Amino acid sequence: MARTPNQPAHRRRRSPLPALAAGATALALAGSGLALLAGGANAAAGNLVTNGGFDGGSLAGWSCTGAATTVAAPVHSGTGALRATPGAGDTAECTQTISVLPNTAYSLSAWVQGPYVYLGARGTGGTEPSTWSNQTDWNQLSSTFTTGASTTSITVYLHGWYGQSAYLADDVTLSGPGGTSTPSPTTTPTPTATATATATPTATATPTPTATPTQTATPTPTATATSTTPPATGLPKHVVTGYWHNFDNGATVQKLGDVQSAYDVIAVSFADAVPTRTGAISFTLDPALSKALGGYTDAQFRADVKAKQAAGKKVVLSIGGQNGAITVGDATAAAAFVDSAYAIIRDYGFDGIDVDLENGVNPTHLGNALHGLQAKVGPGFILTMAPETIGMYSTAGAYFQLALNTKDILTVVNTQFYNSGGMNGCDGKVYNQGTIDFITSQVCTHIQGGLRPDQVGIGVPASSRAAGGGYVSPSVVNNALDCLATGRNCGSFVPPAKWPTIRGAMTWSTNWDANNGNAFSNAVGPFVHQMP
Repeated sequence: MARTPNQPAHRRRRSPLPALAAGATALALAGSGLALLAGGANAAAGNLVTNGGFDGGSLAGWSCTGAATTVAAPVHSGTGALRATPGAGDTAECTQTISVLPNTAYSLSAWVQGPYVYLGARGTGGTEPSTWSNQTDWNQLSSTFTTGASTTSITVYLHGWYGQSAYLADDVTLSGPGGTSTPSPTTTPTPTATATATATPTATATPTPTATPTQTATPTPTATATSTTPPATGLPKHVVTGYWHNFDNGATVQKLGDVQSAYDVIAVSFADAVPTRTGAISFTLDPALSKALGGYTDAQFRADVKAKQAAGKKVVLSIGGQNGAITVGDATAAAAFVDSAYAIIRDYGFDGIDVDLENGVNPTHLGNALHGLQAKVGPGFILTMAPETIGMYSTAGAYFQLALNTKDILTVVNTQFYNSGGMNGCDGKVYNQGTIDFITSQVCTHIQGGLRPDQVGIGVPASSRAAGGGYVSPSVVNNALDCLATGRNCGSFVPPAKWPTIRGAMTWSTNWDANNGNAFSNAVGPFVHQMP
């Protein structure tokens, strides 16, 4: 969530670079043409990657998109390394298909440097590994996986991120027993889709991680049976969610009680991390905001929470944002999160928690913490999320895994469909942000990935000033909801099914909405509330 105008939405003070943290696993962006550079003379014994060291000035064995070449310096070892430069609509992906054995453990690693370098494998038949870094010095990325019962080949990939500087890779290694040989991929660059993309794939903070949106054959997520039933939250069937600023960043400052009546869920932005206790959070009304509002007190804020609830609204505390470096990476941090969040909820009377982390998500420990918090709060607990688009691009992404891990208590995921550039939809085609097709094709991915339609919402900026890119008019939001619910008013992408229980829409933010003449709430609010 941005504290300053025209920065990525949900940012508070960070520069407008991709918030890929929310998806260290977001590397799973389908169809990227990253050709992994395989093996080298100095490759480790048992390395299955061909030309993983990029020695000899050749990309032999790799298939790359965009501008990719070998360089003699800098290198991690040997005489060569891969250098690939992303473009506005291309991540400069290099891939290599490798024969493997079914039901077998493998380890994948590479030495990399540069802004947003991704390493992963597709087609494993099980959990698909992905990892990333953005360091200026050589650092090693590594992961492990086990192939599925019928898997005989996998595709290893490397790629960067749209509009960012060149990345370097060297000593790519896949360790494990080899399978039967398969034809080597060509070294000719694969054509990429000409998708317009911004250089900042963020939506709040976190480049929850990824795959490259190209027009290659892209696996479509398979529909997952949905056995969970919606929790009894007291919310209407379709809802409008808005974020309220607990700070002054140039948008219209508001008392909580002044938030437009169209918003059913109000996310108070944001809780802060407790520096001395990992996982713990705190909340204090911002003194600068209080001053800007002429002396808005903590007591008045608490009274406004109760008044909104008396009017049938839900008020949740959002954790994260750009400055919310909240980490729940182990059981101790999870316990600290539960204890501190429960204390705040009891103190202020909040209805639940919104997860808007931009600095990394551990789906296991944070999922356990959210379950523990829900058990303490009891029935009526509201759990919302606002991941960046990249974090929900694939079920391999950490944010998507968190959503699935908490599906039994999850109210809605309002993915930020902005600051994303172009991305593959559930049909494998590339769609550009700021269009109805981008929104509806991404929602399709979320539902096919296993979320119930009533757990999926549309997240958009309230004005062009509220985000770095991807703004759409309120009429486009309404058409997208109508398309998803009834099949009417679609763009070129028509969803494979109708989802009449689609949850609704979210915006960043109620303040930017007020700054824009309440255009979002005046148009989207009535439309959502009249949906059958």
